[in-house]
Amino acid sequence: MTVQTTDLATARAAFNTGRTRSAAWREAQLRGIERMCEERETEICAALTEDLGRPPFEGWLADVGSTKAEAGYSRKHLKKWMKPRRTSLPMAQLPGRAWIQYDPLGAVLIIGPWNYPFFLCMSPLVAAVAAGNAAVIKPSELAPATSALLARLVPRYLDPQAVRVVEGGAEVTQELLSQGFDHALFTGGTEVGRKIMAAAAPTLTPVTLELGGKSPVVVLADADLDVAARRIALTKLLNSGQTCIAPDYVLAERAIAGALTDKIVATLTAFRADHPDPSVPIVNQRQFDRLAGLIGSTAGTVVAGGRTDPATLRIEPTVIVDPPADDPVMNDEIFGPILPVVAVDSAEEAVLAVNARPKPLALYVFTNSMDQARDLVDRMPSGGAVINHIAMHCLVPQLPFGGVGASGMGAYHGRWGFEALSHRRAVLAKPAKPDPGLLYPPYSARAMKMMRKLL
Repeated sequence: MTVQTTDLATARAAFNTGRTRSAAWREAQLRGIERMCEERETEICAALTEDLGRPPFEGWLADVGSTKAEAGYSRKHLKKWMKPRRTSLPMAQLPGRAWIQYDPLGAVLIIGPWNYPFFLCMSPLVAAVAAGNAAVIKPSELAPATSALLARLVPRYLDPQAVRVVEGGAEVTQELLSQGFDHALFTGGTEVGRKIMAAAAPTLTPVTLELGGKSPVVVLADADLDVAARRIALTKLLNSGQTCIAPDYVLAERAIAGALTDKIVATLTAFRADHPDPSVPIVNQRQFDRLAGLIGSTAGTVVAGGRTDPATLRIEPTVIVDPPADDPVMNDEIFGPILPVVAVDSAEEAVLAVNARPKPLALYVFTNSMDQARDLVDRMPSGGAVINHIAMHCLVPQLPFGGVGASGMGAYHGRWGFEALSHRRAVLAKPAKPDPGLLYPPYSARAMKMMRKLL
C-alpha cells in the first residue's frame, strides 16, 4: 500500500466515524486554521520568502491574513449554513414535509499551486472542513518550503487523521486522483486543469477547477486615471505578477491611453522606490525563461523596464505599448511582471477584443459611469468582475470565486465553498396516513382520471 493510498484510507476512516459531521468538529478545525495563522505567521511568511522571494508583509497580506479571515467568516456563519432549508410542497404531495439538507461529501482532495501556496491550500480546506469533510492536501512541489511547513503544521492544528498532507510532484497528484476521492479542487493553469479533469474521469470524481486566463482591464476615457494607474500597478506588482487574477493586459480608450500609460509607469517606479533593485523575483528558471522570451520577442514598444537578470531570476516590471493581437505577449496568460497597454477607439472595440479570447477568470472596468460599467460587465463574460478596482472580489467571502469556460468550473469561498463541497440532499417526509387506494393498481377509469387531475 502506497503512502498516498494510506492517507486517503486514513482520512476516509476518520470521516466514516461520523465525527466530522458535527458542528463542534467543524468549528474546531476552523479555529485551528485561525490559530495557525496567528501563532505561525512568522514561519509561514519565512517559507513564502524562501519559495517566492515575497517580503513578510506581502506574505501576510496575500496568504496569512486572507486565510485567517476566510476561516473566521466561515466559523461565525457555520451553524446557519448547516440548518436544513424547508421548502413548500405541491398540493398533491400533502400532507408531508420537505427540506434540503447539506451533507458532507466524504474525502476531498485539494491540489494547491505554487504562487500562493499557503492561501490556495488552506482556503479550499476552510470550505472542505466547514462542510464536514475529511481532506487530503497536496501542496505544490514548486514551493517546497511552504509544502514542508504545511506537512509539519497541519497535523498540529487540525484533526491529524481527518486532514492529511501529502507531498510530492505531478506523479503523486495523478496517483491520488486515481484513488477515487469524493471531490477534487485544483488551482493552477488551464493545461494542467485539463489533465486533472482527465485523471479524475475514470473514478467519476467531481472537480472544481480554479484556472486562469488573460484577465483584461478596460479603461474608458472618463475614468479617474490616477486611481486606475495605482490599482493596476499595485496588483500587477503583487507576487511579481504571478497571480491568477492579476491584470493581464489593458485596453484603454485612445484619448487617454498615453496619459494612462505614463501614470502606470510613474506609479510602478514610485512603488519600487524603497527597493535598491527595481526588478522582482520569478519563481524558477522555466518561468523566467518564458517571461524573458515574451519581452524579447514582442513587436510592441517597451516603454518601461524590460531588463532581465538570468543569474538571479529577476525581471524589471515591464510595460509594453500596442503589441499586435498575434504578439506572443497577447496570446497566453502572462503570469508575471509584464503589462501590455493597447489603445482602442471605443468601448465597443474593447468588448470585441475581449470576447475574441477565451473567457477570463476576471474582468476589470474603470469608468465614472456605473451604467456604462454594468453594461460592459454584462457584455463580457468572465469568472468574476470588479468595477474601478482590481482583484478585490477574491477577498470578499460573501462572493463566489471561480472561473467560467477555459478559466475554470465551480466556485468557492464563504457559503459558496460550503455548498460546493456539500451534497444538497432532497428529503421528503410523508405520514403513513392517509393512504388512498386510488394510488395503487389495478387502476380504475375513475382512479386514472383523478390522478391525472391531481398529479
